[in-house]
Amino acid sequence: MKGNSGNPLALTSLNHISLVCRSVEKSIEFYKNVLGFVPVRRPGSFNFNGAWLFSYGIGIHLLQSEDPEKMPKKTEINPKDNHISFQCESIDAVEKKLTEMGIKYARQLVEEGGIYVDQLFFHDPDGFMVEICNCDNLPVIPLAGEIARSCSRANIQLLQPQQTQKQSAVVQVPVIKP
Repeated sequence: MKGNSGNPLALTSLNHISLVCRSVEKSIEFYKNVLGFVPVRRPGSFNFNGAWLFSYGIGIHLLQSEDPEKMPKKTEINPKDNHISFQCESIDAVEKKLTEMGIKYARQLVEEGGIYVDQLFFHDPDGFMVEICNCDNLPVIPLAGEIARSCSRANIQLLQPQQTQKQSAVVQVPVIKP
């Protein structure tokens, strides 16, 4: 690790997120049927209720709350709340599917230097925010350098200094209730 100031812990990837649930069973159904995760084996030595799911190169570990009634109940969709984000192929197809499933969501449009990103936000059964986006449209621009990469790392390009100074705009779209 010595001399590697950009990665002091020598990390290799994100492994999983862990979420406390009112009902592990309801959360399993949500993450399977809405987001396409697959239940995977969880160590039998755990002495508490939970489940592990996996897809898209990341695990979601669900943990049963010891006091589900005391968990906060979130109803307002706030894109500035803690959330996990997934890239999608078609934001319109996702929006149509969420409407068919009766899932309440909010849509936002972000503009940065003529590039547009659509975002859909909704809650899991416990109020944890999920975002679906086409964020891959927006290049990842390191603050220390001049090389830009898209989220998929497919496009590498040199940026002109004036391109890095543009302000982004967020357009709030009202919550859509199916």
